[in-house]
Amino acid sequence: MNTQRMTRRLLVTSIAALLAAGSLHAQDATPNAAPAAAQGTTPAPPAPANQKNATNLDQVVVTGTAAAGGLKKIDTSYSVTAATLDQIREFNPKSTADLLKMAPGVFPESSGGQTGANIEVAGFPGGGDAPFATLQINGSPIYPMPTLSFMENSSMFRLDDTIDHAEFVLGGPAVLYGNGQPGLTANFILREGTDKPSGDIGVTYGSEGLVRLDGFYGFKIADGWYGSVGGFWRQSDGVRDPQFDADKGGSLTATLTHNFGDSGSIMFYARDLKDHNQFVTDTPILNPGRGQFDNYPGFDALTGTFGSKADQYAFLQTTPCTTAGCQPAGQHVNLADGRGADVVSVGGNLDLTFGDGWNISDKFNFTGGEMNTVAFFSTGANPQTLGSYIDDQITADGLPAGTTATATYVNNGGAADMNQNVTTQGYWYVHKRIQGASNEFHISKDIFEGNTLTFGNYTAVYNDHDNWLLGNNMLLQAKNNPYPIAVTLSNGDVLSSPGGFVSGPSTAIREAWNGFNTAFFLTDSWKVDKWLFDVGVREERQEANGRIQNTATGDLDGNPTTLYNNNSQYLTAGNTYINYAKTAPSWTIGANYEIQSNMSVYARVNDGVHFPGFDDLRGLPSQPINKIHNMEVGFKYQADWVYVDVNAYRKLFYNVPYTITQGNGQQFSFDYGSATKGINFTTVLKPVPGTPGFQIAFSGNYMDGHYTHSAACTPYLQQSGEEGCASLNGMQLQRQPQFHGILTPSYQWPTGFGNMKLWLTYEYVGNRYGDLIEQQPLGQYHTLAFGATANIGDNWQVNLQGTNLTNEIGITEGNSRLFGFASAGGVILARSIEGREVNLQVKYNF
Repeated sequence: MNTQRMTRRLLVTSIAALLAAGSLHAQDATPNAAPAAAQGTTPAPPAPANQKNATNLDQVVVTGTAAAGGLKKIDTSYSVTAATLDQIREFNPKSTADLLKMAPGVFPESSGGQTGANIEVAGFPGGGDAPFATLQINGSPIYPMPTLSFMENSSMFRLDDTIDHAEFVLGGPAVLYGNGQPGLTANFILREGTDKPSGDIGVTYGSEGLVRLDGFYGFKIADGWYGSVGGFWRQSDGVRDPQFDADKGGSLTATLTHNFGDSGSIMFYARDLKDHNQFVTDTPILNPGRGQFDNYPGFDALTGTFGSKADQYAFLQTTPCTTAGCQPAGQHVNLADGRGADVVSVGGNLDLTFGDGWNISDKFNFTGGEMNTVAFFSTGANPQTLGSYIDDQITADGLPAGTTATATYVNNGGAADMNQNVTTQGYWYVHKRIQGASNEFHISKDIFEGNTLTFGNYTAVYNDHDNWLLGNNMLLQAKNNPYPIAVTLSNGDVLSSPGGFVSGPSTAIREAWNGFNTAFFLTDSWKVDKWLFDVGVREERQEANGRIQNTATGDLDGNPTTLYNNNSQYLTAGNTYINYAKTAPSWTIGANYEIQSNMSVYARVNDGVHFPGFDDLRGLPSQPINKIHNMEVGFKYQADWVYVDVNAYRKLFYNVPYTITQGNGQQFSFDYGSATKGINFTTVLKPVPGTPGFQIAFSGNYMDGHYTHSAACTPYLQQSGEEGCASLNGMQLQRQPQFHGILTPSYQWPTGFGNMKLWLTYEYVGNRYGDLIEQQPLGQYHTLAFGATANIGDNWQVNLQGTNLTNEIGITEGNSRLFGFASAGGVILARSIEGREVNLQVKYNF
């Protein structure tokens, strides 16, 4: 039986059986059993009314603080956003990365699918991937390095009912703890078992062919012992239907908790994720004017994909052979494998309280598995007619004038239309095997009343073994679900292989990396009347060692007439070794003043660092450490009719390296910095007295960020084809909107069967630029989403939700292969958000 099918059936059967058992246990529970509301890491009595609410200043947060048991939001002198499981569901994120925009100042480009998102943090000059975003499970980073090529943290985590709540912290004291992330730390805290067995099971159907099963069951094992199990399984055609499953897989999570009473608790968790997802690359889009976009003929910007039954399977040539008529060795690939995850995470938390003001805590995590990619990636060339493409290749190869061609569609053998538009897309294969383990230990002592000193250590060891085959350009129809095209020239040369490839690998990499980080930190917090001061310092050392196999470029089959593989890169004997070791400090100082029990102000200054990743070191072994300076002030206020959380900041960046490759293959490297000022805000207003069920939530950010300290003139290719140059100084930070806002009016009211809630969400994304010199304007866009929830009786819940109701084209990235102009002839390669999607869930709570 197919392994994936067995895994799916085992996952679904396990969840269903456990939930059924949970339902029976719940029915057997005595009516007088104490209710539970486990939040954080220790089963606890029910929270006071409204406390478990992201817009409540009495809510306790545990991220970004060394305080035993956490801090109330009103006491935090840093920006923190929290979301309960219900709020996560109502937000209806397209992916884990999409949820992160709940934190003002975070803009995830989740248009590529469930994985591979670019995550921008306001004021941080990222420009791609997610170097300034770390995801944690119960306070431990899932993988110690925030990002690697083809793997950012959000790709390793899926949202489901096993999450109790999430906390998002931007910089501040987070630079001291964990992997010292100066950008976004997103901490997902798991649900645990409680005294009274309880759980839920839900089935979801979506307009894009989605079928999904969710479930959770938490239970008591014995006095002081609690367990839980849950997860999800789904399959979907996708809004961009590739003619095979766009998304297929699931996750299973279990926890075990032991409560020591007043002395603390210990908790263990295990999470198994197996999920395969289509990754969407840039597509052709009409670009009639700056920041204006429309559908390209034959390719819908909202639903189109280069995936199809015709190109799902392929064979990538990798290893040269020299005998007559030989076939190079290679790699069989399947687009349905996508850009997914097959990883296991296990970890735990220990919290103990001793007499005389002593506390210790320890958090550990191990994550291992594979994060592979099989997907199309844009080559950077705009579509053209098949005839003109062939003529250009004949000229480029120096063949005689008058050479003609025969073109056929792969798979059906029909003659290809020379007047149709075609494109080349890279059929990339990346096999990535990763392992990472981290441990964070705190020991705290109450020095005197109101003053607590904490000493700690964070240590992580991790590795990454990669095998890349990039390039492998395939000639395709420039339309949705295309056919590959095979081309043979009249002189006997083969321009496009029988599988449709016009090139072999342009980049072949086999490498192995090992990393080690250790950091010691010392913090002190001091409560003086209405003031809460904190100060901390961290010293971190990173060591990285890499082995990269040597390569050569040449013909893979020794046959010069097979033009498609004559200039391929392949692996050869020998290795290049890279060794890196550096140490850098981080520090923070903050103060919070509680004006009243429902109002506070704060200020903070901190310096953070960003160490280079493995991919950075491969390109530049002497990579400098990025240094980030942050200054912020904030105000928090809550009353019956309003909630306000406002944060104003200034961020300075230094020593950011950048390398561009010009059209002639020459590389140009330089360093730059950036300076950004901005404001993040979250507000909730109940504007109608006597109608508490009606409220308006408005959150977002405004940022004014520009590049500084760059080279005087950076060369680039102008739209005319001539070389030009421009200074980065003063240019808007790449891919980041100056304004991003989310407005959600909602209304909740009781009915005879339970209660109802309706809401609309309007999101506005301001203009951005796809490049560093403002030559690729991405325009602005807005979307409209809706939601409706009906709670029926004590057990049933029905949820109806939809996204991008108006089918707005919203460009999230331009042609990332180009530095400078990207539009030619009114066409650009870019990526839009997905089109309309509606889903219906029926859930039973027990």
